Amino acid sequence: MQHMTANFSPIAQEERDQLCYGVWGIVGSTAWWPGVVNIWEENGFTGLASSFRHELGHPTLQDPKLADWWAAAADLRSGGVDRLMLPAPWTRTIEELCADGVSGEVYAHEQVTVPPGQAADFLERVREQAVPYYERFGWVLVGAWRTALGGDSECVLLWAMPSYERWAEFEMAWDADRTAGGWRSRLRESARSFQRILLVDAPLSPMRIGRQPSRTDRTEDWQD
Repeated sequence: MQHMTANFSPIAQEERDQLCYGVWGIVGSTAWWPGVVNIWEENGFTGLASSFRHELGHPTLQDPKLADWWAAAADLRSGGVDRLMLPAPWTRTIEELCADGVSGEVYAHEQVTVPPGQAADFLERVREQAVPYYERFGWVLVGAWRTALGGDSECVLLWAMPSYERWAEFEMAWDADRTAGGWRSRLRESARSFQRILLVDAPLSPMRIGRQPSRTDRTEDWQD
């Protein structure tokens, strides 16, 4: 997590206009472990095209200036799965979230699949129906996205929670809401699959420190 936030994010900001949305460690009791979730913010597809060219326009398919970074990262990783995500029009940027002081002791990452072509409509139902339900427990919707390059059938939601106790309170109510007409019941009607895992943000994740990681945060033994 440190290698990504402190050693890569400042370079990404300066050379690619790419912002770190957040870096989180997975709570292993809720999903695979060890694991990390990274979310990056680009200036739309145009910004992403520029980032791809910056990274891949070399014979090695890697930015030569980051050769040492990649070499160090190889010892810290075993692989990964990426996806490109399109934010709902009302999702706040990371700068807006930091300005608003949004943070959490723990976060919930929800992955939902819906029938093809219905992802955008599902995110609107999240805004209208899920947000009021979750807010009863102090949860704040950090981000709502639909996956690109597919059948418009997958959504990712990220919620910030004020405490583990508010998470526990939510889960008890969630378990009781099987047929009571709450959000869980409505979710069952529209989702083909659903998974919620818990995350804890890295020490230099933007919503924890209220800003983007900078070069002053970098580890002493790291060199460009």
